[in-house]
Amino acid sequence: MVKYVLKRIGLAIVTTFIIISLTFILIKLLPFEKPIGQEPQQIAYYEHQVSLGYLYKFSTEHPELGKEIYKTTGRLGSVTYYYEVPVMKQYVNWLSNIITKWDWGTSIKVKLNVRATVIISERITYSIRINILSVIFSVPIGIALGIWAALKKNKLTDHIISTLVMVFISIPSFVLITFLLRLFGYQLGWIPTVWPRPTATTSMKILGYLLPVFCLSFGSICGYCRFTRAELCEVIESDYLLLARTKGLTKKQAILRHALRNAMVPIVPSILAEFIGILGGSMILEQLYGIPGIGKLFIECLNGKDYNILFVDMAIFTTISLLAGVILDISYGFIDPRIRMGAKK
Repeated sequence: MVKYVLKRIGLAIVTTFIIISLTFILIKLLPFEKPIGQEPQQIAYYEHQVSLGYLYKFSTEHPELGKEIYKTTGRLGSVTYYYEVPVMKQYVNWLSNIITKWDWGTSIKVKLNVRATVIISERITYSIRINILSVIFSVPIGIALGIWAALKKNKLTDHIISTLVMVFISIPSFVLITFLLRLFGYQLGWIPTVWPRPTATTSMKILGYLLPVFCLSFGSICGYCRFTRAELCEVIESDYLLLARTKGLTKKQAILRHALRNAMVPIVPSILAEFIGILGGSMILEQLYGIPGIGKLFIECLNGKDYNILFVDMAIFTTISLLAGVILDISYGFIDPRIRMGAKK
């Protein structure tokens, strides 16, 4: 098991490195985006790019390097030219900057000359809070509804729950939040119509979480319910559960001791996969509700071509996805002893 875990972690690290490296190279192949702001701020940005090894700085023209990125004239009439460093050399310098300085570049649109890692650290807490709350809210409700539907299989309760799940699982979260925002926000005035400001009261901040958490949880509840019902129904009809009943166990004892435990083997790891799905799906929701998370930041940087922040944002999503995959695989071994025994053989 230890060998398998180390192997999966190693493969995840290598895969993450390859994906992030290819993303960096592809982004650097795009046309160079000039920063916004006044000339002193722009010059400060270009000087920082020179220090990172992404731009050349000359006092004379160098046509062999292509068209200059920027040209500025000093107070004494001296001219400074900035040229872009070849992409692969930028890649080597990028690796060096991350290892030695943990410098992933600076923003050119969102917050000029502010490090991308600083901007991400300010925003990521909002996204993590909302997604964790939605998972905490959706997991017990979804699993409980699934168990209830499985125990009442082919009865009226099961038909009602299954029908509602089929209807509501097809509603996207951004459609749901638009409807609820209009009803409870604009018409009834029960919740804030936009994400509360940092200076808002505690009660207003709590109300601000209600709508996005519910909308993100809505689809997950339906997914957990459907998945739990299908797994538990399959286990209930299995031969070993029938054997347990013939040995004298009541239906309740057989379900609690055997059926639920075996049904949870594929359900518990799926919570991690669902978390990643929610994290990606919260981009549009953050944009609609004005939540200052990394999902909204991703869309802002994509539209504004702020590639340095966009790159760090993509690196975070990639790392979380692969890390969740590793935890997902490892969790099977802890949940199901048969997997550990197979690994020892």
